[in-house]
Amino acid sequence: MWYLLHQLWLAAVQQETSIFSPGTEQGTWILRPHVTFVFFSSHTPCGDASIIPVAEEEAQTCRPLSPLLVPRGSSLSSGVQWNEREAEETAAGPFPKRAKVAAGDSAQGAARPPARGAAEGPAAVPSPAQAMMDVHRTGAKCVPGAAGDSQQPGSEYHAVGLLRIKPGRGPQTASMSCSDKLARWNVLGWQGALLMHLLQQPIYLSAVVVGGGCPYSQEAMERAIAARCWHVLHLPDGFQVYKVKTLQSCLHFNHSRRAVEVSHLQGQGKVVPCGAAISWSEVPEHPLDVTSNGFKQGTTKKAIGSLKSRSRICKVELFHEFLKLVAQIPQENLPGTLRAKRWKTYWEYKEAAAGYQEAWKELRSQAFCTWVRNSRDYLNFA
Repeated sequence: MWYLLHQLWLAAVQQETSIFSPGTEQGTWILRPHVTFVFFSSHTPCGDASIIPVAEEEAQTCRPLSPLLVPRGSSLSSGVQWNEREAEETAAGPFPKRAKVAAGDSAQGAARPPARGAAEGPAAVPSPAQAMMDVHRTGAKCVPGAAGDSQQPGSEYHAVGLLRIKPGRGPQTASMSCSDKLARWNVLGWQGALLMHLLQQPIYLSAVVVGGGCPYSQEAMERAIAARCWHVLHLPDGFQVYKVKTLQSCLHFNHSRRAVEVSHLQGQGKVVPCGAAISWSEVPEHPLDVTSNGFKQGTTKKAIGSLKSRSRICKVELFHEFLKLVAQIPQENLPGTLRAKRWKTYWEYKEAAAGYQEAWKELRSQAFCTWVRNSRDYLNFA
Protein backbone atom coordinates (compact mmCIF):
# COMPACT_ATOMS: atom_id res chain seq x y z
CA MET A 1 0.00 0.00 0.00
CA TRP A 2 2.96 2.34 0.57
CA TYR A 3 3.82 1.97 -3.10
CA LEU A 4 0.26 2.77 -4.23
CA LEU A 5 0.08 5.80 -1.94
CA HIS A 6 3.34 7.13 -3.38
CA GLN A 7 2.17 6.57 -6.95
CA LEU A 8 -1.11 8.37 -6.22
CA TRP A 9 0.87 11.24 -4.69
CA LEU A 10 2.94 11.51 -7.87
CA ALA A 11 -0.19 11.60 -10.03
CA ALA A 12 -2.58 13.70 -7.92
CA VAL A 13 -0.21 16.11 -6.18
CA GLN A 14 3.02 16.31 -8.18
CA GLN A 15 1.36 15.64 -11.55
CA GLU A 16 4.32 13.50 -12.53
CA THR A 17 4.52 10.20 -14.37
CA SER A 18 2.85 7.45 -12.37
CA ILE A 19 1.27 4.05 -12.81
CA PHE A 20 -2.08 5.86 -12.58
CA SER A 21 -3.95 8.00 -15.10
CA PRO A 22 -7.07 10.12 -14.50
CA GLY A 23 -10.36 8.21 -14.36
CA THR A 24 -13.64 9.31 -15.88
CA GLU A 25 -15.15 10.08 -12.47
CA GLN A 26 -14.27 13.22 -10.52
CA GLY A 27 -11.18 12.84 -8.36
CA THR A 28 -10.52 9.17 -9.21
CA TRP A 29 -7.64 7.36 -10.89
CA ILE A 30 -7.18 4.12 -12.82
CA LEU A 31 -4.17 1.93 -13.59
CA ARG A 32 -2.42 2.67 -16.85
CA PRO A 33 -2.76 -0.04 -19.54
CA HIS A 34 -0.33 -2.95 -19.26
CA VAL A 35 0.45 -2.27 -15.58
CA THR A 36 -0.03 -5.54 -13.71
CA PHE A 37 0.77 -6.94 -10.28
CA VAL A 38 2.01 -10.46 -9.58
CA PHE A 39 1.89 -12.00 -6.10
CA PHE A 40 4.70 -14.41 -5.22
CA SER A 41 4.66 -16.77 -2.25
CA SER A 42 7.62 -18.99 -1.45
CA HIS A 43 5.23 -21.61 -0.02
CA THR A 44 1.71 -22.81 -0.68
CA PRO A 45 -0.80 -20.43 0.99
CA CYS A 46 -2.10 -21.83 4.27
CA GLY A 47 -5.74 -22.83 4.46
CA ASP A 48 -7.82 -24.23 1.63
CA ALA A 49 -5.07 -24.08 -1.03
CA SER A 50 -2.89 -26.37 1.13
CA ILE A 51 -5.43 -29.20 1.20
CA ILE A 52 -3.77 -31.21 -1.56
CA PRO A 53 -4.00 -34.96 -2.23
CA VAL A 54 -0.56 -36.43 -1.56
CA ALA A 55 -0.70 -38.65 -4.65
CA GLU A 56 -1.56 -35.68 -6.87
CA GLU A 57 1.26 -33.57 -5.47
CA GLU A 58 3.79 -36.34 -6.05
CA ALA A 59 2.70 -36.89 -9.63
CA GLN A 60 2.25 -33.26 -10.66
CA THR A 61 4.91 -31.77 -12.90
CA CYS A 62 6.07 -28.23 -12.43
CA ARG A 63 5.23 -25.77 -15.18
CA PRO A 64 7.87 -23.06 -15.63
CA LEU A 65 6.72 -19.53 -15.04
CA SER A 66 6.74 -17.63 -18.29
CA PRO A 67 8.63 -14.32 -18.24
CA LEU A 68 5.74 -12.84 -20.21
CA LEU A 69 3.70 -12.65 -17.00
CA VAL A 70 6.06 -10.03 -15.56
CA PRO A 71 6.99 -7.24 -17.98
CA ARG A 72 10.74 -6.94 -18.47
CA GLY A 73 12.10 -3.89 -16.69
CA SER A 74 9.00 -3.60 -14.49
CA SER A 75 9.45 -2.77 -10.82
CA LEU A 76 7.30 -5.82 -10.15
CA SER A 77 9.80 -8.18 -11.68
CA SER A 78 11.57 -10.58 -9.35
CA GLY A 79 14.88 -9.69 -10.95
CA VAL A 80 15.44 -13.16 -12.39
CA GLN A 81 17.32 -13.05 -15.69
CA TRP A 82 15.43 -15.27 -18.10
CA ASN A 83 16.96 -17.14 -21.00
CA GLU A 84 14.35 -16.48 -23.66
CA ARG A 85 15.31 -19.50 -25.74
CA GLU A 86 15.03 -21.86 -22.80
CA ALA A 87 11.72 -20.29 -21.83
CA GLU A 88 10.33 -20.88 -25.30
CA GLU A 89 11.54 -24.46 -25.38
CA THR A 90 10.14 -25.38 -21.97
CA ALA A 91 6.92 -23.41 -22.03
CA ALA A 92 3.97 -25.66 -22.40
CA GLY A 93 2.42 -11.02 19.82
CA PRO A 94 1.69 -9.46 23.33
CA PHE A 95 -1.83 -8.19 22.58
CA PRO A 96 -3.79 -11.15 21.13
CA LYS A 97 -7.17 -10.50 19.55
CA ARG A 98 -10.21 -12.61 20.12
CA ALA A 99 -11.92 -14.20 17.16
CA LYS A 100 -15.32 -12.61 16.67
CA VAL A 101 -17.90 -13.90 14.20
CA ALA A 102 -20.01 -11.10 12.75
CA ALA A 103 -23.54 -10.95 14.12
CA GLY A 104 -26.10 -12.63 11.94
CA ASP A 105 -23.57 -14.76 10.13
CA SER A 106 -24.66 -18.22 9.12
CA ALA A 107 -23.08 -21.25 10.75
CA GLN A 108 -22.79 -23.00 7.43
CA GLY A 109 -19.73 -21.05 6.22
CA ALA A 110 -18.80 -20.61 2.59
CA ALA A 111 -20.47 -22.71 -0.07
CA ARG A 112 -18.09 -25.51 -0.91
CA PRO A 113 -17.82 -28.44 -3.28
CA PRO A 114 -17.97 -31.98 -1.82
CA ALA A 115 -14.85 -33.17 -0.08
CA ARG A 116 -12.27 -34.81 -2.30
CA GLY A 117 -12.18 -38.53 -2.12
CA ALA A 118 -15.92 -38.84 -1.42
CA ALA A 119 -17.78 -41.51 -3.35
CA GLU A 120 -19.32 -40.34 -6.62
CA GLY A 121 -22.38 -42.52 -6.15
CA PRO A 122 -23.78 -45.51 -4.29
CA ALA A 123 -21.97 -47.95 -6.57
CA ALA A 124 -18.58 -46.28 -6.31
CA VAL A 125 -16.04 -48.57 -4.65
CA PRO A 126 -12.58 -47.11 -4.09
CA SER A 127 -9.58 -49.07 -5.27
CA PRO A 128 -6.88 -49.95 -2.73
CA ALA A 129 -4.75 -47.08 -4.08
CA GLN A 130 -7.65 -44.64 -3.67
CA ALA A 131 -8.45 -45.90 -0.18
CA MET A 132 -4.88 -45.21 0.91
CA MET A 133 -4.78 -41.70 -0.58
CA ASP A 134 -4.07 -38.97 1.94
CA VAL A 135 -4.06 -35.18 1.86
CA HIS A 136 -1.55 -32.67 3.10
CA ARG A 137 -2.70 -31.18 6.38
CA THR A 138 -3.13 -27.45 6.91
CA GLY A 139 -2.59 -25.93 10.32
CA ALA A 140 -5.37 -23.40 9.68
CA LYS A 141 -8.38 -24.22 11.85
CA CYS A 142 -12.00 -23.91 10.75
CA VAL A 143 -13.82 -20.78 11.89
CA PRO A 144 -15.34 -21.36 15.38
CA GLY A 145 -19.05 -22.09 15.21
CA ALA A 146 -19.02 -23.00 11.52
CA ALA A 147 -18.81 -26.35 9.73
CA GLY A 148 -15.58 -28.19 10.50
CA ASP A 149 -13.29 -30.98 9.35
CA SER A 150 -14.33 -34.59 9.83
CA GLN A 151 -10.72 -35.51 10.74
CA GLN A 152 -11.33 -38.97 9.39
CA PRO A 153 -8.25 -40.94 8.26
CA GLY A 154 -6.88 -40.36 4.78
CA SER A 155 -8.39 -38.06 2.19
CA GLU A 156 -11.47 -37.36 4.32
CA TYR A 157 -9.49 -35.61 7.07
CA HIS A 158 -10.21 -32.10 5.75
CA ALA A 159 -13.30 -30.60 4.15
CA VAL A 160 -12.48 -28.21 1.31
CA GLY A 161 -13.86 -24.74 0.68
CA LEU A 162 -14.20 -23.74 4.34
CA LEU A 163 -13.07 -20.48 5.89
CA ARG A 164 -10.17 -20.96 8.28
CA ILE A 165 -8.25 -19.05 10.94
CA LYS A 166 -4.54 -18.52 10.32
CA PRO A 167 -2.40 -20.98 12.31
CA GLY A 168 0.05 -19.73 14.90
CA ARG A 169 1.98 -20.64 18.02
CA GLY A 170 0.17 -18.16 20.28
CA PRO A 171 -3.48 -17.54 21.20
CA GLN A 172 -6.03 -17.86 18.42
CA THR A 173 -6.51 -14.58 16.56
CA ALA A 174 -9.01 -13.05 14.15
CA SER A 175 -6.60 -13.34 11.22
CA MET A 176 -8.01 -15.37 8.35
CA SER A 177 -5.89 -17.88 6.43
CA CYS A 178 -3.76 -16.81 3.47
CA SER A 179 -6.07 -18.68 1.07
CA ASP A 180 -9.11 -16.77 2.38
CA LYS A 181 -7.37 -13.41 2.13
CA LEU A 182 -6.32 -14.09 -1.46
CA ALA A 183 -9.90 -15.10 -2.30
CA ARG A 184 -11.17 -11.84 -0.81
CA TRP A 185 -8.60 -9.81 -2.77
CA ASN A 186 -9.71 -11.63 -5.92
CA VAL A 187 -13.14 -10.01 -5.56
CA LEU A 188 -12.51 -6.73 -3.73
CA GLY A 189 -9.00 -5.99 -5.00
CA TRP A 190 -5.86 -5.80 -2.87
CA GLN A 191 -5.80 -2.00 -2.50
CA GLY A 192 -8.16 -2.01 0.49
CA ALA A 193 -11.11 0.22 1.35
CA LEU A 194 -9.20 3.46 1.98
CA LEU A 195 -7.69 3.76 -1.48
CA MET A 196 -11.05 3.03 -3.13
CA HIS A 197 -11.91 6.65 -2.32
CA LEU A 198 -9.31 7.66 -4.93
CA LEU A 199 -9.61 4.77 -7.37
CA GLN A 200 -12.33 4.25 -9.96
CA GLN A 201 -11.73 0.49 -10.09
CA PRO A 202 -10.21 -2.05 -7.69
CA ILE A 203 -6.71 -3.38 -8.39
CA TYR A 204 -6.56 -7.12 -8.99
CA LEU A 205 -3.59 -9.48 -9.04
CA SER A 206 -2.94 -10.77 -12.55
CA ALA A 207 -1.23 -13.91 -11.23
CA VAL A 208 -0.40 -15.75 -8.01
CA VAL A 209 2.87 -17.66 -8.22
CA VAL A 210 4.02 -20.28 -5.69
CA GLY A 211 7.69 -21.13 -5.38
CA GLY A 212 9.02 -24.49 -6.45
CA GLY A 213 9.82 -27.37 -4.14
CA CYS A 214 6.65 -27.27 -2.03
CA PRO A 215 3.32 -29.14 -2.29
CA TYR A 216 1.19 -27.61 -5.03
CA SER A 217 -2.09 -28.40 -6.79
CA GLN A 218 -3.50 -26.34 -9.61
CA GLU A 219 -7.01 -27.52 -8.74
CA ALA A 220 -6.63 -26.61 -5.06
CA MET A 221 -5.23 -23.15 -5.86
CA GLU A 222 -8.01 -22.34 -8.31
CA ARG A 223 -10.63 -23.64 -5.89
CA ALA A 224 -9.29 -21.71 -2.92
CA ILE A 225 -8.75 -18.36 -4.65
CA ALA A 226 -11.47 -18.15 -7.29
CA ALA A 227 -13.87 -21.09 -7.58
CA ARG A 228 -15.35 -20.59 -4.11
CA CYS A 229 -16.70 -17.23 -5.29
CA TRP A 230 -17.79 -17.92 -8.88
CA HIS A 231 -21.44 -17.86 -7.83
CA VAL A 232 -21.27 -14.39 -6.25
CA LEU A 233 -23.61 -11.95 -8.05
CA HIS A 234 -24.83 -8.34 -7.80
CA LEU A 235 -21.41 -6.80 -7.27
CA PRO A 236 -21.12 -3.00 -7.75
CA ASP A 237 -19.69 -1.58 -10.98
CA GLY A 238 -15.99 -2.32 -11.37
CA PHE A 239 -15.97 -5.29 -8.99
CA GLN A 240 -15.88 -8.87 -10.21
CA VAL A 241 -14.71 -12.38 -9.38
CA TYR A 242 -11.41 -12.00 -11.19
CA LYS A 243 -9.93 -14.79 -13.32
CA VAL A 244 -6.50 -14.77 -11.73
CA LYS A 245 -3.76 -17.03 -13.06
CA THR A 246 -2.24 -19.49 -10.60
CA LEU A 247 1.13 -21.07 -11.30
CA GLN A 248 4.07 -22.76 -9.63
CA SER A 249 7.60 -21.72 -10.48
CA CYS A 250 10.34 -24.23 -11.16
CA LEU A 251 12.71 -21.97 -9.23
CA HIS A 252 13.23 -22.99 -5.61
CA PHE A 253 13.43 -20.40 -2.87
CA ASN A 254 16.70 -21.21 -1.10
CA HIS A 255 15.42 -20.01 2.29
CA SER A 256 11.98 -21.64 2.21
CA ARG A 257 10.73 -23.64 5.17
CA ARG A 258 11.25 -26.93 3.36
CA ALA A 259 14.79 -26.01 2.25
CA VAL A 260 15.71 -25.07 5.83
CA GLU A 261 14.26 -28.31 7.17
CA VAL A 262 16.19 -30.38 4.64
CA SER A 263 19.49 -28.68 5.47
CA HIS A 264 18.85 -28.75 9.21
CA LEU A 265 21.04 -31.25 11.02
CA GLN A 266 19.77 -33.53 13.74
CA GLY A 267 20.66 -32.34 17.20
CA GLN A 268 20.46 -28.65 16.27
CA GLY A 269 17.04 -28.26 17.85
CA LYS A 270 13.58 -27.75 16.42
CA VAL A 271 13.01 -25.54 13.39
CA VAL A 272 10.52 -22.77 14.26
CA PRO A 273 9.37 -19.67 12.33
CA CYS A 274 11.43 -16.54 12.85
CA GLY A 275 9.73 -13.56 14.47
CA ALA A 276 11.60 -11.07 12.25
CA ALA A 277 10.16 -9.61 9.07
CA ILE A 278 11.58 -7.41 6.32
CA SER A 279 9.26 -5.34 4.13
CA TRP A 280 10.42 -3.37 1.10
CA SER A 281 8.50 -0.86 -1.01
CA GLU A 282 9.65 1.03 -4.09
CA VAL A 283 9.38 4.45 -2.48
CA PRO A 284 12.08 7.14 -2.16
CA GLU A 285 11.90 7.54 1.63
CA HIS A 286 12.24 4.69 4.14
CA PRO A 287 11.79 1.83 1.67
CA LEU A 288 12.74 -0.78 4.29
CA ASP A 289 10.73 -1.77 7.34
CA VAL A 290 12.36 -4.30 9.66
CA THR A 291 10.37 -5.66 12.58
CA SER A 292 10.79 -8.25 15.31
CA ASN A 293 7.66 -9.89 16.72
CA GLY A 294 5.55 -7.12 15.24
CA PHE A 295 7.57 -4.17 16.55
CA LYS A 296 10.26 -2.09 14.88
CA GLN A 297 13.64 -3.74 15.20
CA GLY A 298 15.61 -2.41 18.15
CA THR A 299 12.55 -1.62 20.25
CA THR A 300 13.22 -2.13 23.96
CA LYS A 301 10.72 -3.70 26.33
CA LYS A 302 9.96 -0.31 27.83
CA ALA A 303 9.20 1.17 24.40
CA ILE A 304 6.76 -1.55 23.31
CA GLY A 305 3.45 0.10 22.48
CA SER A 306 4.98 3.54 21.95
CA LEU A 307 4.93 5.51 18.70
CA LYS A 308 8.55 4.66 18.02
CA SER A 309 7.82 0.92 18.10
CA ARG A 310 5.28 1.00 15.27
CA SER A 311 5.93 -0.70 11.98
CA ARG A 312 5.56 1.59 8.97
CA ILE A 313 3.10 -0.86 7.43
CA CYS A 314 0.74 -1.04 10.41
CA LYS A 315 -2.82 0.26 9.99
CA VAL A 316 -2.18 3.47 11.96
CA GLU A 317 0.86 4.52 9.93
CA LEU A 318 -0.79 3.71 6.59
CA PHE A 319 -3.90 5.64 7.63
CA HIS A 320 -1.86 8.69 8.58
CA GLU A 321 -0.05 8.57 5.24
CA PHE A 322 -3.42 8.37 3.48
CA LEU A 323 -4.62 11.46 5.36
CA LYS A 324 -1.44 13.33 4.37
CA LEU A 325 -2.11 12.50 0.73
CA VAL A 326 -5.73 13.67 0.90
CA ALA A 327 -4.68 16.91 2.60
CA GLN A 328 -2.27 17.72 -0.26
CA ILE A 329 -4.80 17.21 -3.06
CA PRO A 330 -6.63 20.43 -4.02
CA GLN A 331 -10.21 20.45 -2.75
CA GLU A 332 -11.66 20.74 -6.25
CA ASN A 333 -9.76 17.59 -7.33
CA LEU A 334 -11.04 15.37 -4.52
CA PRO A 335 -13.79 12.79 -5.04
CA GLY A 336 -17.18 13.54 -3.49
CA THR A 337 -16.65 11.13 -0.58
CA LEU A 338 -13.62 13.11 0.64
CA ARG A 339 -14.68 16.73 0.03
CA ALA A 340 -16.78 17.14 3.16
CA LYS A 341 -13.94 15.83 5.35
CA ARG A 342 -16.42 14.90 8.03
CA TRP A 343 -14.79 11.57 8.71
CA LYS A 344 -12.39 11.29 11.62
CA THR A 345 -11.52 7.69 12.43
CA TYR A 346 -9.99 4.89 10.38
CA TRP A 347 -13.24 2.93 10.63
CA GLU A 348 -15.32 5.89 9.38
CA TYR A 349 -13.11 6.41 6.34
CA LYS A 350 -13.30 2.71 5.49
CA GLU A 351 -17.07 2.60 5.86
CA ALA A 352 -17.42 5.71 3.66
CA ALA A 353 -15.99 3.80 0.68
CA ALA A 354 -19.50 2.84 -0.42
CA GLY A 355 -18.71 0.73 -3.47
CA TYR A 356 -16.09 -1.33 -1.67
CA GLN A 357 -18.34 -1.90 1.34
CA GLU A 358 -21.26 -2.95 -0.87
CA ALA A 359 -19.05 -5.47 -2.68
CA TRP A 360 -17.76 -6.79 0.67
CA LYS A 361 -21.33 -7.13 1.92
CA GLU A 362 -22.33 -9.19 -1.14
CA LEU A 363 -19.24 -11.39 -0.85
CA ARG A 364 -19.90 -12.10 2.84
CA SER A 365 -23.59 -12.83 2.37
CA GLN A 366 -23.14 -15.11 -0.64
CA ALA A 367 -19.85 -16.90 -0.02
CA PHE A 368 -18.03 -15.97 3.20
CA CYS A 369 -20.82 -15.88 5.75
CA THR A 370 -18.63 -16.78 8.73
CA TRP A 371 -15.70 -14.49 8.00
CA VAL A 372 -14.20 -13.46 11.34
CA ARG A 373 -14.09 -9.68 11.70
CA ASN A 374 -12.10 -7.57 14.11
CA SER A 375 -13.98 -5.69 16.77
CA ARG A 376 -14.70 -2.09 15.86
CA ASP A 377 -12.72 -1.12 18.96
CA TYR A 378 -9.52 -2.01 17.07
CA LEU A 379 -10.45 0.31 14.17
CA ASN A 380 -11.66 3.43 15.98
CA PHE A 381 -8.39 5.33 15.91
CA ALA A 382 -7.51 8.62 14.31
